[in-house]
Amino acid sequence: MHQTAAQILRDVFGYANFRPGQEEVVDHLTSGNNALVVMSTGAGKSLCYQIPALLSERLTIVISPLVALMDDQVAALRANGVEAVCIHSGLPREMQVASWREVASGACKLLYLSPERLMSERMLDAIARLNPGMFVVDEAHCISKWGVSFRPEYERLSVLCERFPNAVLAGFTATADKATRQDIAEKLFRGEGHTFVYGFDRPNLRLAVDAKTNWKAQILAFMEERREVAGIIYCLSRKLTNEVAEFLNGEGFNAIPYHAGQDAETRRTNQNRFMSEQAVTMVATIAFGMGVDKPDIRYVCHLNLPASMEAYYQEIGRAGRDGLPAETLMLFGLADMGMRRQFIEQDGKDAAHKMREHKRLDALLAYCDASGCRRTALLSYFDEDVRTCGNCDNCLNPPKLVDATPAAQMLFAAIKDTGQMFGAAHIIDVVRGASTQKITEREHDRLPSYGAGGKQPKVYWQGFIRQAVAGNYLAINIQKYGALQLTALGTDVLADTTAFKIREIDISKPAKKSKAGKATAIPVAEGDQALLAALKKLRLDLARSRDVPAYVVFPDITLIEMARERPVDMTQLAAINGVGPKKLKDFGTTFLEEIAIQR
Repeated sequence: MHQTAAQILRDVFGYANFRPGQEEVVDHLTSGNNALVVMSTGAGKSLCYQIPALLSERLTIVISPLVALMDDQVAALRANGVEAVCIHSGLPREMQVASWREVASGACKLLYLSPERLMSERMLDAIARLNPGMFVVDEAHCISKWGVSFRPEYERLSVLCERFPNAVLAGFTATADKATRQDIAEKLFRGEGHTFVYGFDRPNLRLAVDAKTNWKAQILAFMEERREVAGIIYCLSRKLTNEVAEFLNGEGFNAIPYHAGQDAETRRTNQNRFMSEQAVTMVATIAFGMGVDKPDIRYVCHLNLPASMEAYYQEIGRAGRDGLPAETLMLFGLADMGMRRQFIEQDGKDAAHKMREHKRLDALLAYCDASGCRRTALLSYFDEDVRTCGNCDNCLNPPKLVDATPAAQMLFAAIKDTGQMFGAAHIIDVVRGASTQKITEREHDRLPSYGAGGKQPKVYWQGFIRQAVAGNYLAINIQKYGALQLTALGTDVLADTTAFKIREIDISKPAKKSKAGKATAIPVAEGDQALLAALKKLRLDLARSRDVPAYVVFPDITLIEMARERPVDMTQLAAINGVGPKKLKDFGTTFLEEIAIQR
């Protein structure tokens, strides 16, 4: 008798119930239909195609972008007793040959491949002889030029629907706006499939944005109460990545740098440390992150402006995959805005692409400048409506808006009267009445605006200009070396036909600790914390002995339930979510003994 999807969920993976959306997708794919599934990180996308693969008599091929991700997913499946293999260049040839034989014999239902490996003619011909039942494209946004992580080798996957007309085609992603979704569906299955969108909201993530003033003080204030948990700090450059990691290590944190300038072995070692250790901070460029499946990341901090709303959503989505509280913080400054504009202008010759990227950056700047609920601003970008969340900095500490039209008119006049040819530093010098060679040589000290803003310090005007750029009153002209220029909106302010309101700039505020405080702590009863710590240590030891990430043994959410329920025998342990038959057999006695010791 064939098993049902619900039986596999329970008897293989150890879960009593599907999460929202999972069963609908499983039924759709099992019925032989194509699908694009957009499901937030941590919602359980993998089970949506792993269960149909186990229900099928035919082979399922999963296309994944990263070797480390393939290895981890296969390790997790094997830990649950599922026969799965991956074939990639990082494995010894004899292991690759053995894996292929297992697939060819029908003993293995799941084969993980990179797009490069799959799309060789030799591999396509070999796979065609096996009559595969389904192709799953993980991180499917990589297939679309409209997406933020486009990879040319992914675009070649568009031939699969013609080459394998009898196979189901499925794409999975957590990050795709409407245009990107349409493009993926067209490329992957010519639009002949259903797109499931299950919502982008991650209510367990606390959202916060702050102007960058002194990043060392700000990052220390944020990190002080997060010494015992894992997180990621994103930096724009390799140099800053190394500097931040060195600084944090000097302050007693366990910080690891990661960027593309390191050799492959160093990156692999550093990623393995991050995946297996608990109180660890990965300081990284965007070279790190795609496919990182560490459920207990408690924070993601950006020290520089991300590339777009999609990139920001994808990067913060690496926090709190276990559904427990996690925090995000973005620090941004005027220099970040200029640098991002410059990156876009240097990105090839496609004018339409550049325009799209500028608009995406505009949306991110508007999010940074939002005076209302940040979650509302973030999700509206993805065409999703939510009410105020009560879990972002603006909901917790509503900003004060002030009418700054006279100051804006003075500043904008200085920009106009100097020919809209100078960057923020010179304009601030003019309005503050500085005596510099550049000012005197150009006779800018004779302008009506010269010295008109002298009562305010430089940091005030930096914040003022930052908000004016974010609000589209001013633009940064990259071709003219970062010159500030008036937009139509700024011109209206100067003409006194539009008011200029900004968030109040508090120039005296010191770097403050996050109001969230201990919100990142694991929510367990005080009496269960010692047991939970002991179970985590046991899990880490077992994971290291098997050379797998800790979550492959058990995710945090399972350990928390163990600590709370304190099972005394195998029957009670089997009732814990995430404890399937294979894990019960491999780890059950060991964990029950640890629980008994701590009782």
